[in-house]
Amino acid sequence: MKAHIALLAGDGIGPEVTAEAVRCLEVIARQHGHDFQFESALVGAIAIDTTGAPLPDPTLDLVKRSDAILFGAIGTPKYADPTLKVRPEQGLLKLRQELGLYANLRPVTCFDALVDVSPLKAELLDGVDILVIRELTGGIYFGEKTRTETTATDLCSYSVTEVARIVRLGATLARARRGKLTSVDKANVLETSRLWRSVTQQIMKDEFPDVALEHMYIDAAAMHLLRRPSDFDVVITENMFGDILTDEASMLPGSLGLCPSASLGSGTLGLYEPIHGSAPDIAGRGIANPYATILSAAMLLRHSLGLEAEARQVEAAVNRAIADGVRTADLKPSAAAASTREAGDAVVARL
Repeated sequence: MKAHIALLAGDGIGPEVTAEAVRCLEVIARQHGHDFQFESALVGAIAIDTTGAPLPDPTLDLVKRSDAILFGAIGTPKYADPTLKVRPEQGLLKLRQELGLYANLRPVTCFDALVDVSPLKAELLDGVDILVIRELTGGIYFGEKTRTETTATDLCSYSVTEVARIVRLGATLARARRGKLTSVDKANVLETSRLWRSVTQQIMKDEFPDVALEHMYIDAAAMHLLRRPSDFDVVITENMFGDILTDEASMLPGSLGLCPSASLGSGTLGLYEPIHGSAPDIAGRGIANPYATILSAAMLLRHSLGLEAEARQVEAAVNRAIADGVRTADLKPSAAAASTREAGDAVVARL
């Protein structure tokens, strides 16, 4: 297979962790006879500093002619003030809109070798294998906003079409997994959630009667995610709820550095990134955890390139590296922790 992969490493630790994922993809390409061509472009704070825009036109042109996007992280302290008119995160939001990436897939898996890292008791982590699907281009993040000296508003709106495509994707993936779909809303208070629930009920009844459906309020879901996480299979929810729930869920395996994600649209083009931030406090020190980015590269192989066997090979290599005790500082806060490069070396060796 020949594939053109856009590299948007971004800021902070983004370039460091992205480099390790690229090394793994290069090994996969050599082993299986694929031709992966990588092309880099600016996004985020470095793009603002260089061009004045968080998503320059050349970057947008590149991603639109690519088969997949490997994304690092964005943001620096220089742009931490949320009142700034130009901010790094605007680049990512625009990417999602321009490419129609409406579904964010965030798998949460607990590694047997890392049960000591999680803040939860080991018995609660047994069998945890969750896929959270967050609606990505609607809701309060993209609604009309107003601000005066005394008031502020953020409009939250959803259409039937926006909800329906998330429901269908979630149910399709649940059908291929353990056959259970949990829809998270706040239908006792919010009109958008009432729409979300009614659309979900109708589609599941008409199109997916073989998939078990559970409705859950967002506050209850947040509690049960820590109380009985192994009960969840596939979870679908709106943009803001998904943003919050998935960061909470990242603590089940014990670190943001273990959690990959994929942002998908109607075609095969997808954006793949770790869910962690740019971590400017450790940037350049060579201690960042690259596992989430490498696992994101595995999702790239699976969802954009259709290379399931290769995706599983990368995931298995990460699992073996962790099982063999190769832990970065977030997983092993000691002088014996592996560096970013050493963790990448461990995965490459096991490929």
